[in-house]
Amino acid sequence: MVRAFVPPPLPPDPLVDLSGLYQHLDRANQALGRLDGLTTLLPDTRLFLYLYVRKEALLSSQIEGTKSSFSDLLLFENEAVPGVPIDDVEEVSNYVAAMQHGLRRIKGGFPLSLRLVREIHVILLRGGRGANKTPGEFRRSQNWIGGSRPGNAAFVPPPPERMMECLDRFEHFLHDEKHKLPTLVEAGLIHVQFETIHPFPDGNGRLGRLLITLLLCAKGILREPLLYLSLYFKTHRQRYYDLLQRVRTEGIWEEWIEFFLEGTEATARQAADAAVQILHLFEADRKKIRTMGRKAASSLAVHEYLQAHPLTKIGPAANTSNYLSPPSRVPSKHSPNSKSRKNPPANVETVCLRIPGIYASWVKEQSP
Repeated sequence: MVRAFVPPPLPPDPLVDLSGLYQHLDRANQALGRLDGLTTLLPDTRLFLYLYVRKEALLSSQIEGTKSSFSDLLLFENEAVPGVPIDDVEEVSNYVAAMQHGLRRIKGGFPLSLRLVREIHVILLRGGRGANKTPGEFRRSQNWIGGSRPGNAAFVPPPPERMMECLDRFEHFLHDEKHKLPTLVEAGLIHVQFETIHPFPDGNGRLGRLLITLLLCAKGILREPLLYLSLYFKTHRQRYYDLLQRVRTEGIWEEWIEFFLEGTEATARQAADAAVQILHLFEADRKKIRTMGRKAASSLAVHEYLQAHPLTKIGPAANTSNYLSPPSRVPSKHSPNSKSRKNPPANVETVCLRIPGIYASWVKEQSP
């Protein structure tokens, strides 16, 4: 019989021993600093955020079992027909909206709190498969992870009568400035604690991963929401779940924090490299377009539009320019008319409009 686990409050007692973690912490902070600094070099951070936030939404939702791809999400947002069940795509779209809501509230001065967590949860579960899981309401019954019932589960979170006590102490830690822990260590602690409390009937994993980015933005570590660990957690899925459980059973916080900092460093470096590649890609496109003579000005306008709308209809794109050639879309297994929609490509998908001579913009989707 697996008994429900009621976690002790944060910070851990005894405190996390950082003596063996300072090198990991320094490298992670340096990688985050480089990533944050790159936001000042991007001509329009909204573009990078547009693509990067959607990539995170996909990866975080895929951990929960959805099958949506990047192009499915773009089709859904453009009111077209995706190649997977609509509930899958709606869940990803909700993740984007929930993330944006949380960031707007934080930038507006609202604290990271249980109230904000509930607001985000409402958006996260609206429509799709989560609509009947009481969005925005903390659970009133026992849940469990793995197995068919609490008796054979891999883990049983706190019972509902103890859960609010755990959440109150969780919120107190969010607002406590006395612990003096580095922010990245704090982010690692709150992620584990939230996943352990598991306060909602559904959506806990997605919300717990989102809390990491929200905390870093709330604490001023990142000016823009550019760090998402879902890909790292997905790539190291078994170790991730093993460490979560061992923190609960053995209290190995230091081992978890080391894993978390390694993931932060790797993810921040990947994001920074992607930002640099995007800068080079768009500048190379602009140089090609400038050689087009009279058509260059209108083509540049469309190129800029396509950066933020990689999948679009001819009408909105045409409004950006007085000249636009007929649309051309690269053949795709995601096309609504394709006979192979049940088997979408796993690694690369290209969607664009043709401007005379070149493709102005494209999206490269990578599958880990």
